[in-house]
Formats: sequence, structure tokens, C-alpha cells
Amino acid sequence: MTWVIDQRHSYVGFTIKHMMFATVRGTFQEYYGLIDLNQTDLASSSFIGEINVASIDTRVAKRDEHLRSEAFFNVERFPLILYKSTKIETQTENRFRVYGNLTIHGITREIVVDGTYAGGPYKDPDGILRTGFSGSATLSRKDFGMLWNVALESGGVLVDDRVDLQLDIELMWQEDHLVSTGEEATTSASKTAVSTVPM
Repeated sequence: MTWVIDQRHSYVGFTIKHMMFATVRGTFQEYYGLIDLNQTDLASSSFIGEINVASIDTRVAKRDEHLRSEAFFNVERFPLILYKSTKIETQTENRFRVYGNLTIHGITREIVVDGTYAGGPYKDPDGILRTGFSGSATLSRKDFGMLWNVALESGGVLVDDRVDLQLDIELMWQEDHLVSTGEEATTSASKTAVSTVPM
């Protein structure tokens, strides 16, 4: 079964240290994905997704503009973050590890996502099938060519290299999604994104 991300009930976020001690949190508001989910054998599932980098939100407009600039993501040249799974390992009944290729800033690296599957599927009050997962990963921004920084007089740097990612994703079965939105079937992640079903 193919599932799509319901943005209205999902979260894609990150944390990073500022001045080596303070935690800055941010989210992406626009992201899309298709998951070919085998619920009886998670290891045979697959996932593709993309994030609109310009939708980054750290609750500080000036900082967001800096992150969109050439110093960091360079949104004009690299507007999307792309991900494609290459292997999934089942650890326990609902725990899994996903290996995949992540492309940021025009550079592709393998990252590993550790996650928990919600089970199901579950039918909502409108009869739409839903399931979901949560996941986390850690990456180095230097690995993706984002080298901007400022050295501190006290030692260390202004922006940490380590970025922690957090995903909390609710999924809708694609056929239910298409019925609810009136969209035509497509395999493009960017065309099957957001549920318009009321809460």
C-alpha cells in the first residue's frame, strides 16, 4: 500500500547548538513524501521525500533569511532537500532503522534514521485509513558543505556542526488522500502532499 504524508498532523524539525550551549529549534513547514509500506514486513518498505527549504522556520525572521542565504542552504540554487531510502532493518515489532541517501545543498550523503512505527492502519471518523511513525537522526552540516561559522573569544564556535533531526509523521493511504482532495493519481511526491481533510 502506498501512503502519503498528512502535513496537517506531522512535524519535521531540527535542533542545533548556538554558542556551544543554547539549543535553537526549527521546523520545515512544507514537505512531501510517498511511502510504499508493507505492514507485515517493514524491511521491504521504501520511502521517498522532499522538503521545501524556503519553508524553514526558527521563529526569528532575520535568522531564517540567513539560513536561506548562500552562507547556509543557498535556497535559490538548491531549493529542495531530497531523501530516498535504500534499506530498512526491522529491530523489533515496531522499531526500525532506515538507511537512505539525503541530498542537501547539492551534496548527497547516507544517513540513518531510527524510528518507531505506529502500527495499524487506523480508521479516522471519516473512514480514512491512517498510520504513522516517529524517527530521529543526526548529521554533520559540514558533510553537506555548510561551513559558515564564527570563532568565539571564549573558545568554540557560534554554530555547532551537529544537527539533530526529529520526524513525527502521520500518513494517509494514497487512495483515501486522492478521494479527499480530488487529486489525480501520481507517483510524484510533490503532487501528493497535503491532506485537506478537516481535523
